[in-house]
Amino acid sequence: MIIKKVTDNEFKKYGRVLKNYNCSKLIEKMKTTPLPTDVIYEPSVKELENLKIFEDLKTREFGELPIQIGYCNGNNYLLNAVEYHRSSEINVAVTDFILLLGCIQDVEEDYSYDTSKIEAFIIPTGTILEVYATTLHYAPCNANEYGFKCVVVLPKDTNLSLESKINKSGEDALLFARNKWLIGHKDTDLGAQGAFVGLKGLNISVK
Repeated sequence: MIIKKVTDNEFKKYGRVLKNYNCSKLIEKMKTTPLPTDVIYEPSVKELENLKIFEDLKTREFGELPIQIGYCNGNNYLLNAVEYHRSSEINVAVTDFILLLGCIQDVEEDYSYDTSKIEAFIIPTGTILEVYATTLHYAPCNANEYGFKCVVVLPKDTNLSLESKINKSGEDALLFARNKWLIGHKDTDLGAQGAFVGLKGLNISVK
């Protein structure tokens, strides 16, 4: 698979690199977070939210909406699923990692998605980027054998468990958690977890 750069024109429809933020303390604090052999996601981490950048991002990127700062760390080489939110997501690359991205406009009327349309981008350490609400994405993938660490900033309570029972029809079938619409691949156990299985084609690997 061709792995493109975040500075390439092809990335512009998926997001943008943010400027004028100092992420050094955030990256330093992330050095103490775990790096498992699989993937771990923590939506809200107080030690990260106590940093000054929390207020900066809340004000300048989310227009003073309540936000959360967490992380996604681990080891992964597969697409497995795509998700989207009703809001942008901010990522900070604590290590190099690869993002597998697609466009929500390419989701079919039956909410299936052809994985051959996915594009891969290398995100260098220290990059802070906005991933647009219209961008299909999921957990990062390894850029090297040592795993990845990624800060994840989203509106408060995103990715927490749903409080209501959702009628599984139309787009509502994709609603997997708060502010999280997800399309899984049949080669994973996501269907057994109640996710909508609608990815067509290979479960893409960056290996």
